[in-house]
Amino acid sequence: MSEATFLSRLRLWTTLSSLAFHQTQEKIKENSIMSSPSKRREMDLMKLMMSDYKVEMINDGMQEFYVEFNGPKDSLYQGGVWKIRVELPDAYPYKSPSVGFVNKIYHPNVDEMSGSVCLDVINQTWSPMFDLVNVFEVFLPQLLLYPNPSDPLNGEAAALMMRDRTAYEQRVKEYCEKYAKAEDVGAAAEEKSSDEELSEDDYGSDDEAIAGQPDP
Repeated sequence: MSEATFLSRLRLWTTLSSLAFHQTQEKIKENSIMSSPSKRREMDLMKLMMSDYKVEMINDGMQEFYVEFNGPKDSLYQGGVWKIRVELPDAYPYKSPSVGFVNKIYHPNVDEMSGSVCLDVINQTWSPMFDLVNVFEVFLPQLLLYPNPSDPLNGEAAALMMRDRTAYEQRVKEYCEKYAKAEDVGAAAEEKSSDEELSEDDYGSDDEAIAGQPDP
C-alpha cells in the first residue's frame, strides 16, 4: 500500500470516527433532555430568547407566553408585526405547542376571530426533534409564504384567494396596514384583556341588578 493511499484512508477513518463520536454525544444529550419535559421546555424557551425574539411570559410558569413575530421577507406579510400566543402542553416536546395570532391577520389557514392556526406541521407531523425556534423561523414563515386554501379556517379568505388573487393580496395588505403595525402588538393584547374584564363586569352588574330588584 502506498503512503498516499495509507494517509487518505487514515484521514477518512479519522473523519468518520469524529463524526460518529459527535453523533453519539448528541444522542446522549438528546435522550437526557427528552427524559425531562420541564427541562426541555426551559431549554427551548431560553434558546428562543437568545435568538433575539421578544418573549413575554403570561404567568409565572413557562408554559404560556407571547412572542413578537415579523412577517417573512418577500411575502405579502412583510413589514407586519404580530403577537403570537404560545401554549406548551404538559407533554411537550412529545406533543405540539398551540399557536395563535393575537392581532388580526388575513390568511386562509388562520381563524380571523380567534387567531387559531391551521398548521399541519405543528398539529399533525410534529416531532420532538423540533423546537420553538423552528416554529418561528420555519413553520410560521412557511405558512405565510404558502397558504393552503384547500384546508381553510378562514373560508372567505380561501375563496377570495382562489377566485381573485389580486383582490386577495390587496385585502392581506389592508389587514397588515390596519392591524399589524408595531404599535398594534401591545394594543391587541390590552384590548383582548379589556374585553374579558368588561364581560365579567357586565355579568356581575346583571347579577346585582337582578338581586336588587324588589319582589313584586
